[in-house]
Amino acid sequence: MLSEYQWLWRPQPYKGRPAWCQRLPALTAQLLALSDEALALLDVDNAALLKLLAGHIPELAEFAALCEVQPRITTPLNPISPHLSWAIPGRKWSQIESFAQSIGPIDRPLLEWCGGKGHLGRLLAVQWQQPATTLDRDEGLCDAGAALAQRARVTQRFEVVDVLTPAAIAQLPGHHAIALHACGELHRTLVRQAVAARLPAFDIAPCCYHLQFGKTGNYQPFTPMTTLQLGVDDLRLSVTETVTSSARVVSQRDQEMAWKLGFDRLYRDLSDEHYYHPIKSVEKVWLQLGFAGFCHTLAAREGFAIGAKIDWSHYEALGWQLRHEVMRLNLVRYSLRRPLELWLVLDMACYLNEQGYRVELGSFCDRQITPRNLLLSARL
Repeated sequence: MLSEYQWLWRPQPYKGRPAWCQRLPALTAQLLALSDEALALLDVDNAALLKLLAGHIPELAEFAALCEVQPRITTPLNPISPHLSWAIPGRKWSQIESFAQSIGPIDRPLLEWCGGKGHLGRLLAVQWQQPATTLDRDEGLCDAGAALAQRARVTQRFEVVDVLTPAAIAQLPGHHAIALHACGELHRTLVRQAVAARLPAFDIAPCCYHLQFGKTGNYQPFTPMTTLQLGVDDLRLSVTETVTSSARVVSQRDQEMAWKLGFDRLYRDLSDEHYYHPIKSVEKVWLQLGFAGFCHTLAAREGFAIGAKIDWSHYEALGWQLRHEVMRLNLVRYSLRRPLELWLVLDMACYLNEQGYRVELGSFCDRQITPRNLLLSARL
């Protein structure tokens, strides 16, 4: 279905009006007429969004059932010492607790893959009375984690190592591997190497599928189940849903989008180029320069000059108008970000099944705690 409807989710409205707008004029008009309040509600309620779209494309209703993922059966944790959750933000601790409750008995030493300060490994080590090893390439995080383990009197070793290197991979045998939100190629490497080492048990909550990717070609599926080809922008789409942004962050995001779109139209007019000019991320401090200062600073970075006679109010207003349209037309892409994420996780699940693993896929927490709530568990 993702292959069949890629004409809906591949076009990126900030680059220009998608072709489907002419194909579906009634849907386009309905989306552009949405109030800010309705837009915000649809952005966080994918079922309602799919229902709206199914009014114009009835076949899309099938995605709702395909996206249903059952919560994992949980194992209650023993009473937890305050030392284990010390200095961990509440939302992050909720993710850690939920993950720990969802993976069942652990009967061998733990290996925490790209584990940062080792919060998850420390909790599981206490719960199941197993030693833990945490791997991370950030020396500062490892040092901080070692201090926390000592404070909590937990047997936990930290090693500063890049998990993409043979030095980390060599440590897999004999362990139960865990990875909470290891990004992109970090979790994909764990899947491949766990299979190569015939690791008896591992649990992964994938995240940021687009990171550590994109240097060469398209995403390479674990299994040749479809001909769907995904690039880095497609992978990034799968993780665009967030639930943690503050009002200030949202306001900055909106301003940056509007000003970038205004700059893009200015660039097109000055350069006589009639296609979207990719713009890399900008410094947040540039948003304090005013629209003209923002454009001059960005133009200097992009290597072209802006003349003196520019109608700044026109281009800024145009940017805000385009932002209004882009945010609403983007809803069509956003409606299929969860199916795309599920496809990526199911790709790994099918591969593991083919390799002889018993595989379980479920959600380990509510999406309000984190939208990246898919847990893939594999056992030999």
